Amino acid sequence: MTADEAMDAAARALFATSFGTDPAGVWSAPGRVNLIGEHTDYNDGFVLPFAIDRRTHAAARPNGTGRVRVASTFADGIVEVALDDLDTMFPADAARPGAAPNAVPNAARVAQWAAYPLGVAWALRLAAAARTAAGVDLAIASDVPVGAGLSSSAAIEGAVASALNDLWGAGLDPVALAQVGRRAENEAVGAPTGIMDQMASMLGRTDAAIFLDCRTLHADVVDLGFAAAGLEIVVIDTRVSHTHATGGYRDRREACERGAVLMGVPALRDVSVADLARAQTVMDATTFRRVRHVVTENQRVQDAVRTLRSVGPTAIGPLLDASHASMRDDFEISTPELDVAVSAARAAGALGARMTGGGFGGAAIALTPRDRVDHVAAAAASAFEKAGFAAPHVFSVEPSDGARRDA
Repeated sequence: MTADEAMDAAARALFATSFGTDPAGVWSAPGRVNLIGEHTDYNDGFVLPFAIDRRTHAAARPNGTGRVRVASTFADGIVEVALDDLDTMFPADAARPGAAPNAVPNAARVAQWAAYPLGVAWALRLAAAARTAAGVDLAIASDVPVGAGLSSSAAIEGAVASALNDLWGAGLDPVALAQVGRRAENEAVGAPTGIMDQMASMLGRTDAAIFLDCRTLHADVVDLGFAAAGLEIVVIDTRVSHTHATGGYRDRREACERGAVLMGVPALRDVSVADLARAQTVMDATTFRRVRHVVTENQRVQDAVRTLRSVGPTAIGPLLDASHASMRDDFEISTPELDVAVSAARAAGALGARMTGGGFGGAAIALTPRDRVDHVAAAAASAFEKAGFAAPHVFSVEPSDGARRDA
């Protein structure tokens, strides 16, 4: 049984145990690795993520009531909320789209994990004007590591949004469902993230990345060619958990918004590398470093796409290395564990390595020749032991397909 089949079976079994019947279907969506382009998405910039072969499965069935009932392998028990109460839990004026909420008064009534699927139900009803949507039962199982920077949250959102879109006949396309997921995360959960994660989870393709313009939501498929080049992406999960709903991520976003105001532009997308000399004269040192990361990271994403298309994947290693240095020194979102992971991977033969995700924990990725994968894994484990860190979880991922109905 494959890992995908095991998660499908787990979701079905949990559904039967929780609700006493079989689901009408199972939908799934993947986590993602961001190859390059960190903290550029909410600055209207460019990102280059790919969906991974670790997925969240949502078994679902209409329940003939006006209530949403959710069970999950994340926690025991069933969370149950009336559909009409979602508007009280997650009021539509709690935040503007794309920003963190000023107040989500009653979201604390449910466990944090449950705010994701319930938030999707709320946001989907708003997006599709599905005010008469029927009640539904959901059972969620996942093998996307939580808190590792691989967007377990977008995987939940994508799987649940896909299920409800079908069951409610909402008729939304993948980009609209990605927007539903972002709204759920921003306004229901309270995490001020951009839309990269949801777009990667919805639009992923095998052995390809999604070159996304986060301002226009235009997405190009970029062939990665990892398989033909004998390369793998090794994930080194530091097991240092993070959350985007806490202060560090929010502080970085506020610094970026402040920098854009000081530069007189709508977003840092509109600041070029050539503008950095002027930027340094109009803002404090910390804000400038945050701005410099975003501006240079946008350039690195575009350089990576050109390099993949003109030379191939073996040539992007230096861009990954430069991205990590920028996140470590300018954006200051790395951790000692992430820095050790990156250094160990490079010393063991990886072509390039960087932390991935929002930072303050999570995982690093290493672009690694297939015959060096075991060496990278061993080197990371040894380096963590020498540093006195808990052992990392090291595994490879493949660029894979996005959200879908499995059965």
